Amino acid sequence: MNKYVKSVIENVKKKHANEPEFCQTVEEVLSSISPIVDKHPEYEKVDLLNRLVEPERMFTFRVAWMDDKGQWHTNTGYRCQFNGAIGPYKGGLRFQPNVYPGIIKFLGFEQIFKNSLTGLPIGGGKGGADFDPAGKSDAEIMRFCQAYMQELYKYIGPDVDVPAGDMGVGGREIGYLFGEWRKLKSTWQNGVLTGKGFPYGGSLNRPEATGYGAVYYLQEVLKHDKKNIKGTTIAISGFGNVAWGICKKAKELGAKVVTLSGPDGYIYDPNGVSTDEKVDYLLTMRASGRNKVKDYADKFKGVKFYPNQKPWGVKADVIMPAAMQNDVKMESAKLIVKNKIKYYVEVANMPTTNDALQYLMKSGLTVAPSKAVNAGGVSVSALEMSQNSERLIWTAEEVDKQLHHIMVNIYNNSVAAAKKYGFGYNLVAGANLAGFQKVADAMMAQGVF
Repeated sequence: MNKYVKSVIENVKKKHANEPEFCQTVEEVLSSISPIVDKHPEYEKVDLLNRLVEPERMFTFRVAWMDDKGQWHTNTGYRCQFNGAIGPYKGGLRFQPNVYPGIIKFLGFEQIFKNSLTGLPIGGGKGGADFDPAGKSDAEIMRFCQAYMQELYKYIGPDVDVPAGDMGVGGREIGYLFGEWRKLKSTWQNGVLTGKGFPYGGSLNRPEATGYGAVYYLQEVLKHDKKNIKGTTIAISGFGNVAWGICKKAKELGAKVVTLSGPDGYIYDPNGVSTDEKVDYLLTMRASGRNKVKDYADKFKGVKFYPNQKPWGVKADVIMPAAMQNDVKMESAKLIVKNKIKYYVEVANMPTTNDALQYLMKSGLTVAPSKAVNAGGVSVSALEMSQNSERLIWTAEEVDKQLHHIMVNIYNNSVAAAKKYGFGYNLVAGANLAGFQKVADAMMAQGVF
């Protein structure tokens, strides 16, 4: 490993020892880009890597809101504008009780390279709050979103920073946030938030985009081995929007998703989430607010529920973790290898611990990284920005065609970058190399600041 790269990784680990998620993603990315740094000694001269791992700016603010009983609560809100070298900051908002600066930095750092891979002019950012929407009424969530936007609006805008949704922030929350933005700014700026509802500037296919993109990426991986996605069995985690999009597109292409998971455990459906009724029921489950995947097993015959377990011991052709970070640890990785699974396609942000990821790769699995696989969501968000700026509405077919094209390009560019720098068919290294090069070129061209 390049000495400069190694020193930056060590510096981050020392400086951010209490932020393990951020340290993990920095190490994973920088260790892959060492060959590029070898060829560019000027990066060390201008200290490009230490600038890359330091957010350009990060805001922390108080969010006070009232519950339905008249009790006031106080949460902490965040927005990290990590790197704007190739365009306005772009990245989601996450509302979860475990949100803290380390989570926001890790997500923002990943977003830099994910957005770069899309080929679209968007920089990397992320935000959120340590607020738990679970169990809250619509009115409580509305009041929280309004209070959050009363601080966030100072830092965002169509040509500055364009937030979107993430875990805990769906169409409902985006609607409340956008409504408060309009009230505060007394203006209609469609591009200030993405993931909006279709009637007020949203894009068709946005809710499905991350899942659709993940399946399109998987399709290219299978083509590399001269395999057809039709008839492929897929084990996934989660049952939210991303899982729903995966199930919907997999069904369309003839593949079969056989597992879903939630905080209460996982279900195994031997017939697959392969009918319109089953796919649509995922939306009902999400809207219920119960957050229990067992509801699926109770609804459909022949489906078994496994309480307090993860689906990584299931035999399938493809594993696609699509729930949350660090969901697959070494113990689970060993089960995956034991079951002789060939394809491991990350969908959630950093769902695999570094040691488990390296184990899977060394065991001969084809591993695809989340920053490439889940880029479909931000891609369609950027397409939404384009539609907003042009005051146009594209058809679902047009959006889907653009998304498919972007995902194929991401795959091809990752393969080419890995080959160019001597990594062979290594999709993890390729995504990091391809994403980094564009950002590094932009940073160098704009000088040191």
